[in-house]
Amino acid sequence: MSLSDADHELVVAELGREPTTAEAALFENLWSEHCAYRSSRPLLSAFDSESPDVVVGPGDDAAVVAVSDDTYVTLGIESHNHPSYVDPYDGAATGVGGIVRDTLSMGAYPIALADSLYFGDFSEEHSRYLFEGVVEGIADYGNAIGVPTVTGSVDFHSDYEGNPLVNVACVGLLPAERLVTAEAQNAENKLVLVGNGTGRDGLGGASFASEDLAEDAETEDRPAVQVGDPYTEKLLIEANEDLVDAGLVQSARDLGAAGLGGASSELVAKGGFGAEIDLDAVHQREPNMNAMEILLAESQERMCYEVRPEDVEAVEEIAEKYDLGCSVIGEVAEGNYVCTFDGEVAVDVPAEYLADGAPMNDLDAVDPDQPERDLPRVDLSEAFEAVVGSPTTASKRWVYRQYDHEVGLRTAVKPGDDAAVMAIREAEKGLAFSSGANPKWTSAAPYDGARAVALENAINLAAKGATPLAAVDCLNGGNPEKPEVYGGFKGIVDGLADMCRDLSTPVVGGNVSLYNDSVTGPIPPTPTLAVVGTKDGYDAPPAAFSGEGTLLLVGTGGGALGGSEYLAHAGGSDKFPELPKNPAEVVAELAAVANDETTLAVHDVSHGGLAVSLAEMVTENAGADVTVDGALSLFDETPGRAVVETTDPERVRETFDGAAPVLELGEATDDGTLSLSVGEEQLVYTAEEIRVMRDVIARELD
Repeated sequence: MSLSDADHELVVAELGREPTTAEAALFENLWSEHCAYRSSRPLLSAFDSESPDVVVGPGDDAAVVAVSDDTYVTLGIESHNHPSYVDPYDGAATGVGGIVRDTLSMGAYPIALADSLYFGDFSEEHSRYLFEGVVEGIADYGNAIGVPTVTGSVDFHSDYEGNPLVNVACVGLLPAERLVTAEAQNAENKLVLVGNGTGRDGLGGASFASEDLAEDAETEDRPAVQVGDPYTEKLLIEANEDLVDAGLVQSARDLGAAGLGGASSELVAKGGFGAEIDLDAVHQREPNMNAMEILLAESQERMCYEVRPEDVEAVEEIAEKYDLGCSVIGEVAEGNYVCTFDGEVAVDVPAEYLADGAPMNDLDAVDPDQPERDLPRVDLSEAFEAVVGSPTTASKRWVYRQYDHEVGLRTAVKPGDDAAVMAIREAEKGLAFSSGANPKWTSAAPYDGARAVALENAINLAAKGATPLAAVDCLNGGNPEKPEVYGGFKGIVDGLADMCRDLSTPVVGGNVSLYNDSVTGPIPPTPTLAVVGTKDGYDAPPAAFSGEGTLLLVGTGGGALGGSEYLAHAGGSDKFPELPKNPAEVVAELAAVANDETTLAVHDVSHGGLAVSLAEMVTENAGADVTVDGALSLFDETPGRAVVETTDPERVRETFDGAAPVLELGEATDDGTLSLSVGEEQLVYTAEEIRVMRDVIARELD
């Protein structure tokens, strides 16, 4: 770790002296791209983050949104990309642990997780190794702490080979009166560290996450990866419940990036205070740690609480009850952020300057070129089987069956559908939850592809009868110092922001992960969006055919195949499809149709187009007889559309009148066969044949 020359000059000018070793390391980590968003913060003002339902917006550990006057949910997302390349199991597991603790710090109980994962070509052995390790890490950690993983996405793309992405979102639940924030409240309140002992794991994790991955990263950067202990995390979850219930927490911060130094300095700076911290008081699990190591180690399962002096003993008793370490490490103070170690001052700096003083980068951006149409001729059956059987569009059952997605007894709609639905019985609401992105879309057209990602997530909610409430984003990009990379990153920021604004969906928080670049090149610009929405009750139409209704396609096709799975198979190029001009209206009307008693099934059309949607809806007992006018109609991936099975087609047409066209596709059948008339060609597949096509992941890994 080393502070850059330019930053060193700024720090010396502010302090009026040379920084100590610990101070230099603190500034290097807290001013890193990972913590300070130096390249991305100038762009993030594009997002609208307010609505009458938003209680806490960007800037805290997690956002807080009201689902009723008395019931709030928290929403947060983070990346653990570099650690998951170096050590896929621990990197992914500790990503889950970190986002869960962000939820705890708001006074909430975690009720649902979503994982959006991106890897290199599935055919590559190294990609499969990373994939298996990441899924195992998420499953083992989430299952052990009792938080269900209920939704998400998995994509495979050659440009992730040297740098996979692991983005994890978490939803928490809390009564309004339990809300806690990460803003220190009063000087002389004590700072109490609760949880695991501090070790040397994860040292420099924030700076490590702000650099391109080197060729030898899997060996050289292993010390920067944290090691998780889910059983301690479970104890911490329950202890946090007791602490908040008893009113003992004035403010809280999870120890994540930059460890104790990051959490404590940010907590006091947010309240306009400093701190006096005794690093010798920190409970440790390794001997002879120095001040820098104690401050910057990213050992897991630790929380920093602000506690009134008279409440410290009660906090210690709760920590002892759950067999957790507990240290009174100092107090909130007026003046500077001061840390002492071994009788000497190791850190004495302005807290606000440390936490928020990093200068922003002014970078050049180059907009990517848009492709021309060049569509090759491909055998229709070959194309259908390749698209439906692509690892990206294929069944992810192998993934989500490793997760305990029903623990907590709130999962009303389970993984494998367009969106999960959680039962918020406290408010008599269903909370729909969707997360994901499509790197093929954003590679083809960063701005329009990101708009499509936002619309698709909203349509996922609407297919279950919910309308969007709020979103968080995880903005992943390559090295921003490359103008073409920064241009693509700027495109995904603006695209997400514009579509979320059109959908009246506030983006209430998120995470930025840049420098996802390796010897194999930069990743595609990847704007993972996690969206929650609400509906009355918890019931929702399935995504599978019932075999008894008329099939309708609602929504407007974009007339192009840019970014499609079809072109990934067939080659060629095309412009990105045009999106509907009234997306909020389309989402609202689809939610209304999904909640109608005459609706038997709803499934969105997006990745892989109508071909994949229909294949996913077929079961052993229900199929379809469908007619479309050509291959473009079958493989167009324009989001904002859905297949609806209904007993009252006219009612659907009336609902969408003036909002979007409604095309009759055919009829559902009870024979478990998909019969497709595509122009002059006919395709027929049984449910078993489709299952075999779609089980490519399980077939290769089991």
